[in-house]
Amino acid sequence: MKSGSNMSDEANKCSDKNSIAYHILPTSSNLLGLCFVILSFMKITKMGMETIIDELVSIAIVVFLVSSVLSYAAIRSLNKSDHYEKIADVIFLSGLGLLTVTAIIIVFEVV
Repeated sequence: MKSGSNMSDEANKCSDKNSIAYHILPTSSNLLGLCFVILSFMKITKMGMETIIDELVSIAIVVFLVSSVLSYAAIRSLNKSDHYEKIADVIFLSGLGLLTVTAIIIVFEVV
């Protein structure tokens, strides 16, 4: 059985507004929306047929969606919040790397 101080420590940890999960969730959802805008632009201008950009953006959409779900799970979970938060952080950083590669390809292929 857990003591009262341990339960309050877990509650404070979960409600800690400085937790990285509170920053990953809105940022990854914003980048998810940005990826949808880029993908829509690529489909409207028919540029997706010529380049790999639309495939990379589609992968980034999935990556940011998974990161959003895991950061939400980290905020809501009492038991494994650190575990979910670390995974969400790694996935979010990989999504940023993927968007960086996509931006470099856009610069060299489109411009």
